[in-house]
Amino acid sequence: MTNEIDIRALTARTHALLAQLLDVWERSVRATHAFLTEAEILRIKAYVPEALGGVAQLFAAFDGEGRPLGFMGVQDGSLEMLFLAPEARGRGLGRRLLQYGIDRCGVERLAVNEQNPAARGFYEHMGFAVYKRTDTDEQGGPYPLLYLRRKAK
Repeated sequence: MTNEIDIRALTARTHALLAQLLDVWERSVRATHAFLTEAEILRIKAYVPEALGGVAQLFAAFDGEGRPLGFMGVQDGSLEMLFLAPEARGRGLGRRLLQYGIDRCGVERLAVNEQNPAARGFYEHMGFAVYKRTDTDEQGGPYPLLYLRRKAK
């Protein structure tokens, strides 16, 4: 991965670009969501293109060769998705994307799987705090969610 990273809004959500983002999503989930079964990953994967196409604001970080390394979706001040390619983890890209969302899109809240403690720790490090927990995910699956808000400064 080169040091050159370009974060930009995705206004033209072409089939080819969405396929690249779906690949990033799947590789990210396989690296970070050990609590999901193979069947669950494939079930959720079927809905990801619709989510990518439907979120109000979609941003991606591209390397110097134009390959997406990560992406986030934002809607109404809520971070709806943030996924990084495994090779981009631990290099500050998640922080850059989230800070971009905070600064330019007013991100104030998000939800994270309780079974993903690394993600929870990242968001807490970025100034978010848990205010609510549910026993299931938004589709009713057995994956508790933690809802976080940005702490007042």
